[in-house]
Amino acid sequence: MREKILQILGREGRASFEDIGERLGISAQEVEQTVRALEAEGAIRGYRALIDWSRTGIERVFAFILVDASPEHGVGFEKVAETVARFEEVHSVHLTSGEADLTVVVEGDDFREIARFVAEKLAPTPGVTGTATSFVLRTYKMEGIVLGEAPSVRRLAVSP
Repeated sequence: MREKILQILGREGRASFEDIGERLGISAQEVEQTVRALEAEGAIRGYRALIDWSRTGIERVFAFILVDASPEHGVGFEKVAETVARFEEVHSVHLTSGEADLTVVVEGDDFREIARFVAEKLAPTPGVTGTATSFVLRTYKMEGIVLGEAPSVRRLAVSP
């Protein structure tokens, strides 16, 4: 049941305990207890709005940065990843396989701001040995939601 509750909240963070309970055939109180336990365990880290910046008139630029790093004995890439994650510009940091050790998603007001971040903060970070930046030109789907479409409303079928 925990997984089903998490799936619903992952798609619809504003779903009420009552709505989730109705969908899953359990009480709102049972849903609330489960959610509170998941929050206490740190499994649910917060609730956020998913914003399609292209519809706001506000300029936001995102970039994916492949980072080559030197692992440290005993901790691997943890120290570098934790240092990079603390930068305000960093949206997310992922340890990855393939061409680079870390993939960093960065958010800024414009391309120059991200370029400055890479040159002045990221590249000089101890343990970072190289970077390759790809700017996001358009986002079609984010967090499981197709952008550009009108949001759908999920309602239970009700019969008289």
